[in-house]
Amino acid sequence: MTRRDVNGRVALAAVGLALLSALFFTMTYVLNRASASGGGHWAWLASLRYLITLPLMLPLLARRGAMMPVLRAIASHPLAWLRCAGVGFVLFYVMLSYAAASGPSWLVAGSFQFTVIAGMLCAPLLYRDARRRIPPAGLLVAALILSGVLLMQVGHASGALDRAAWIALACVLVSAVAYPLGNRLLLLHLERSGEPLDATQRVFGMTLASQPLWLLVAGYAALQSGPPTAAQVWLAAGVALSAGVIATILFFQATGMVRDQPLALGAVEAMQGAEVVFAVLLGVLLLGEPWPGATALSGAVLVLAGIIAFAWVVARPAAGGDGTRALRTDKGA
Repeated sequence: MTRRDVNGRVALAAVGLALLSALFFTMTYVLNRASASGGGHWAWLASLRYLITLPLMLPLLARRGAMMPVLRAIASHPLAWLRCAGVGFVLFYVMLSYAAASGPSWLVAGSFQFTVIAGMLCAPLLYRDARRRIPPAGLLVAALILSGVLLMQVGHASGALDRAAWIALACVLVSAVAYPLGNRLLLLHLERSGEPLDATQRVFGMTLASQPLWLLVAGYAALQSGPPTAAQVWLAAGVALSAGVIATILFFQATGMVRDQPLALGAVEAMQGAEVVFAVLLGVLLLGEPWPGATALSGAVLVLAGIIAFAWVVARPAAGGDGTRALRTDKGA
């Protein structure tokens, strides 16, 4: 078997893992919608996920002795970690949870795909080197995805967005920007501090550093709606396990398998666009949500086209250059 055949098989396996990770990531939108439809308060929806994610991650770090470097890093720069976690985890998920009551899961899932290029758009505000430049192709992709998001929202609102719909859209877009922004702020901090933490350690560190803020959000939820119901806890645990642990590990494994194959890596990253498709199917089958209409479906197609175009851009032969590296996805924190 030639090296090309081996690479092809590895790439195919990586794409399969990426598709599977997209399915588990999609459970965030479906389970959040189920909780919101059942009357669950958005603050419980947000805080319970990360309060539950922390103990789920402890065995992953302890088993390979990777916890102490994270604890030392947080102890050395607690405010930096709190800032990054506050943006990348707390602001991100509070906004996404608040928007969960605004419409079907496919609408939130499709709108959140703006995160694919949100990190790139933040680059001029973060970097002082070549990474601050936004490639023109990236701006075109951003415009395509944002057009698709707006078309989905207008289609769901039957032609006109009311005040509540605009607020929900704003919440999703803030969430889509906060997630990669918090990740990039942390990467910049680690770059300056010289602390070599891998992706799983960064996710654990952000989860741990965000706990004080999540306790405040949980306290607000208790004041507003009393203690969470058993159903809310189980749904939040499902999100924590499926998206916070399983999906993230699968996605990191997939990208790691093809990290030296730009074309395959772009294909793996593009598989996150399948979340829109999975959200439609699961929402209809499990929650009884309506199928998207023609206008909203056209918007979803535009979003998928934008993600595919994004994958093509990052997979070009120049994928090693600074400009193209700035386009890399921030999925999984």
